[in-house]
Amino acid sequence: MNLEVITKRLASSLKEAGGFIRKEFETFSSDKIEKKGRYNNLVSYVDKQAEEMLVESLTDIFPDAGFVTEENTTTVGRKEYNWIIDPLDGTTNFMHGLPIFCTTAALMKGDEVLSGVVLDPMRSEVFYAWKGGGAWLNNTKLQVSQVNTVEDSLIITGFPYDLKGQTEKYYALLQKFTNRCHGVRRLGSAALDMAYVASGRGEAFFEYNLNIWDIAAGILLVEEAGGKVTDFSGGNKHLTAIEVLAAGKAHEELLKVIKGNW
Repeated sequence: MNLEVITKRLASSLKEAGGFIRKEFETFSSDKIEKKGRYNNLVSYVDKQAEEMLVESLTDIFPDAGFVTEENTTTVGRKEYNWIIDPLDGTTNFMHGLPIFCTTAALMKGDEVLSGVVLDPMRSEVFYAWKGGGAWLNNTKLQVSQVNTVEDSLIITGFPYDLKGQTEKYYALLQKFTNRCHGVRRLGSAALDMAYVASGRGEAFFEYNLNIWDIAAGILLVEEAGGKVTDFSGGNKHLTAIEVLAAGKAHEELLKVIKGNW
């Protein structure tokens, strides 16, 4: 299996879906918004059609792989190898006309991410990585930030739809970081947040109660750029997307703050 070839074909597939998303962004109307579940979890025809495009093209790349998708547009289930797809991460931003969103996909074998891409269609930025091949932005190799202190860090986070009873702890942790670091940012797209950590645009990203399609590609991007991804205890619960801390050289200091407040 040539992971570099697979990754570049994956990037091409995301560019096609991203072109569709960018075109629809220009004319999207709020009357096309749907809600999923009990919370403010939004979806539209754009998410669904983009996912259908990706499922079709990724099937051509690796016919034997299964699918784990956010919008459930395919009946093909999990297999030994699986494509993990979020066709539009940052849907709420998209629907409100805020141009911060992405499309992302990864190839996994079990719990191991082999290939991953995050595409920002509004900035024509393609973040991609394959196992052992480094992390890249377009044609530039990426490296995580070398900042190693909380005080000198810019930290990116998110506000989960459902904090599962951890609301007070989560916002207390947010306040702790806000009081100590250069700043805390909430951009609204976890996949893009992790790509920014891989590229050194922020020192860290943390969030609680995500889904694997939000972070699969980002995990590989950060690790291949020299960073580290763990749960809030330094373990591997991030693989089930319950707790995620992705960071460069400041990871250990950030983890100490989290452990002391979680």
